[in-house]
Amino acid sequence: MAKGDIDLDTATVKAMLTTNSYSENKDHDRRDDVTNEITATGYTAGGVTITPTVSAVDTANDRVTITLPAATWSGFTGTARRLVYYVSTGTAANDNLIACVDFGSDVTRTAQTFEVSASTITIQN
Repeated sequence: MAKGDIDLDTATVKAMLTTNSYSENKDHDRRDDVTNEITATGYTAGGVTITPTVSAVDTANDRVTITLPAATWSGFTGTARRLVYYVSTGTAANDNLIACVDFGSDVTRTAQTFEVSASTITIQN
């Protein structure tokens, strides 16, 4: 899959959490560029599968608006700083990154539900 070739109708999209030691970078394009994924109770490496929807397609301006639904982990005990959305192929070196959400500070939960609200992004082609 080349950059920009993401078919959200068929792709498996996941949301994973990282520690504050990961810093997003415009040169990061694959999941293997993402470091410091969290380890926590109630969290599985690689994150959770979500089902995004295409909210709007603007062919005149070559852009698409995508809604990424909430990502939720039950019985979560741990700390996270960022959430990274990516297309999962099963191989980190081939998994295209979509977006990164920085919470602004560490978020800690103890035996609670950890939920990141839905995000809407616009991608310019």
